[in-house]
Amino acid sequence: MSAAVALFVLMCFTAATHAVHHQPCHSPNMTGIMSVMNLKGETKALGAFTYDSMGKKLRFRSNETFPTNTSLSLDLLMFFEEGIFYEIDSKNQSCEKKALQCTMHPLDIPDDGKFKGMVQTGNPSIEGEGIKLNVWTGPMPDTKGYYYMFSTMGCLPVTTMYFRDSTPLIFSQMNIENEIKDPDLLVVPSFCQGQSVEETPEGTVNSFLNEFI
Repeated sequence: MSAAVALFVLMCFTAATHAVHHQPCHSPNMTGIMSVMNLKGETKALGAFTYDSMGKKLRFRSNETFPTNTSLSLDLLMFFEEGIFYEIDSKNQSCEKKALQCTMHPLDIPDDGKFKGMVQTGNPSIEGEGIKLNVWTGPMPDTKGYYYMFSTMGCLPVTTMYFRDSTPLIFSQMNIENEIKDPDLLVVPSFCQGQSVEETPEGTVNSFLNEFI
């Protein structure tokens, strides 16, 4: 798995030699499936997501619609613009409201993302058998890590690889539809309303990415 990732990154560097100037675009509203894996090929989470591009809101629920033998079961409601998020336990009608120290996530290209080039997957010589992907990269805030994000020409993030000292992770989006099918998923549940923001322990960095470590 590690060798495959290294080869994939090498392809990106090769593509960068032909790169032209591009500005990061912003993804549209999305509904789909997200998987999270580490470099050992272990699935950390698999579930449905709903993303509001304009409102910068994200709901991710793992192991509910797509039960698997994964190590994490999460229900997260992220408000990146407000800098807060909720860890939701619908079964017990409870939640925790926390502050976000880092708003990076795999569903939008960061504004400071650097265009590295374009790669093609599949067989581009056969109609419908190939896809062009733009490659973006940049540093990860508050860490010594960096990321590679692969997006379609229409600005849909397909795969993002986050490399850092602790736990490198690979986020992949599948079965994407450019719409919010259920807006209620992006509304704070009634049993969470009025909740106070929990105090963040010193040295803790709350982020969507860190929920999978």
